[in-house]
Amino acid sequence: MRVRSLPSLVIRSLRRAAGAVTAPRLAVVLLAVALPALFLPSIQAAAKPGTQLTATQPTGTKAADQELTWTADDSMIAYKSAPESATAGPATIVFENSTATGNTTGMTHTLTFDTSTPGYNHDVSLNIIASPFDADGGRHVAQVNLTPGKYRYSCVIPGHGQMVGELVVTEGGGEDTTAPQVSAQVTGDQDENGGYVGAATVTISASDTESGVDTVEYALDGGPYAAYSAPVSVNVPGAHTVTFRATDKAGNTSAVGSVAFTVVAPQEEDTTPPQVSAVLSGRQDSSGTYLGSATVTLTASDAGSGVDTVEYSLDGQPFAVYTQPLPVAQPGAHSLSYRATDKAGNTSLVGSVAFTVVAPQEEDTTPPQVSAVLSGRQDSAGNYVGSATVLLSVSDTQSGVATLEYSLDGEAYTEYPSPVSVTRAGAHTFSYRATDKAGNTSPVATLRFTVVSPEDDTTLPQVSAAITGTQDWAWNYVGAATVKLTASDVGSGLDTVEYSLDGQPFAAYTQPLRVDQPGAHTLSYRATDKAGNMAVGTATFMIVEPGGA
Repeated sequence: MRVRSLPSLVIRSLRRAAGAVTAPRLAVVLLAVALPALFLPSIQAAAKPGTQLTATQPTGTKAADQELTWTADDSMIAYKSAPESATAGPATIVFENSTATGNTTGMTHTLTFDTSTPGYNHDVSLNIIASPFDADGGRHVAQVNLTPGKYRYSCVIPGHGQMVGELVVTEGGGEDTTAPQVSAQVTGDQDENGGYVGAATVTISASDTESGVDTVEYALDGGPYAAYSAPVSVNVPGAHTVTFRATDKAGNTSAVGSVAFTVVAPQEEDTTPPQVSAVLSGRQDSSGTYLGSATVTLTASDAGSGVDTVEYSLDGQPFAVYTQPLPVAQPGAHSLSYRATDKAGNTSLVGSVAFTVVAPQEEDTTPPQVSAVLSGRQDSAGNYVGSATVLLSVSDTQSGVATLEYSLDGEAYTEYPSPVSVTRAGAHTFSYRATDKAGNTSPVATLRFTVVSPEDDTTLPQVSAAITGTQDWAWNYVGAATVKLTASDVGSGLDTVEYSLDGQPFAAYTQPLRVDQPGAHTLSYRATDKAGNMAVGTATFMIVEPGGA
């Protein structure tokens, strides 16, 4: 390509613009043409010796098999279009900056290959200057020979510095005669026979390391092939076969692959939980205690959707998934809870099995560990007002606890079943002891405390009711209401809080009360302190069904 002189370029541009544009647009054209012309001589002068503004086909090489096209428009920050990759070897470079590519102002651009920045190929010297008003109408063609690696290109006109990009060139590799690799995977919920319940999804994957994958196709049950674009869902019950194939951009088609599977209709809703049981095994002594260790084997079955999980909890620990028989070698008393869940989400009632493991070679000569905690409201002298409660705790790491006993004020020892409340006024002595299964009894321990009668309390407790829930415009509660009672007593202390709903007998209040029966309701409540003083209250409210008037 021949580059015209600066005066002829400007004059030619002005002549073309003068007959086709108005005065304001002519000014834009003049600036777009004249300003780049001021520095074109410097761009040309900076070119290396022997570098031409249009690259030419190297001597002795054949015409390029690939054509790479860049285009530009009115933008000064980016080429309108540019290739990202090419194959090593001869190539035809096309750079077009014309009205056809969207240049409406006559702006000049260059396509200049970088020959100095480290990290890029420097074997192509290309510096094309194009304008819609040049002799070639802004479209220029050059022949180059590309080598594997990465080329950097840009527009070198000042102010256009953001117009930069990279061209990645890979090995040519010759003709592609290798078909793509293609595979398929079937996914979905399966029953115990491998059938897909409700639906199966077929996902096809294809790859080609040479020319690249062009199309992927599939056919269902012998039907016509269709283009594959997303995983295929098959929900018709019965046996199915999906065949598939892929073709690369060189026209090579893979061998046909296939996957066969069966879709089964979902079973009727399963509302029955699984059956689960436990069997203990191991060497036992005459009392049934396991010597050394005990093994727990769990078995579960479900005739509906099938067993999903079996879980167990040993000695109150969190439930864990059961996968195999569980040996327990820790000496002591144990309790193993178990449950099973089927695939429909039904969970069995928790079952349990209790057993004791002892170490056969060691005699248990250590008594249990036992402790007591005393609680209650105390006065300034440390006496318990109204009552005192004794809580006993015991443990034995060898043969296990057999009995836990206590004696109040020298009376005969009796078995301790639960916390003991002492309400009789006066000084008290509480003795306690524990015996393990090997017959070892702990030393007797003693608590001493005093219970005094509540002071003369004539003040009623404070008791109130708070009702919460969603209300309509008439202040009715929609669907349900929750009643929370709150009581306190600064004298002898609270003894009981009770409630009665709609005239029913009074019952002890322990937690917020939820009422969801539509209609008018009356909740009576009362609180009694330890001196027998009682405060009462009443709350009325209306519940309506959701959506009701």
